[in-house]
Amino acid sequence: MLANALLVMLGGAVGALGRYLLGLISAKWWVHLNWPYNEWPLGTFLANIIGGLLIGLIMGLLFGPLKDVIASDQVERWRLLLAVGVLGGFTTFSSFSLEVALMLERRAYALAILYVSLSVIVSVAAVALGLFVTRRIWAG
Repeated sequence: MLANALLVMLGGAVGALGRYLLGLISAKWWVHLNWPYNEWPLGTFLANIIGGLLIGLIMGLLFGPLKDVIASDQVERWRLLLAVGVLGGFTTFSSFSLEVALMLERRAYALAILYVSLSVIVSVAAVALGLFVTRRIWAG
């Protein structure tokens, strides 16, 4: 139990750091496009899409091609470290929700609808793509 909690904590720290760095990099890149960062929160958008793709790949591998290679208790540890910890710290529903609420406060309704729609559709599609890749390509 304690070992599992430590895996989640360690993974969460790594994921949160990755999210922070992605936010810094995307904010600097976004400014070069001359579009105010707070109009479209690129860091959160990318974190959720990348996180979706990675969780699809990780879970597809852990419960697909790797399930017979890694002992079941180790599969669970890898799931806790990578999916729950790293990707839990990397992806961000709370920031996404705040950004949507702020768009609505600014009465940027069309932008909020577009942001919510694209975030959900593209993130879910990224998970599906990750699962597809592991099931079709790596599974042989």
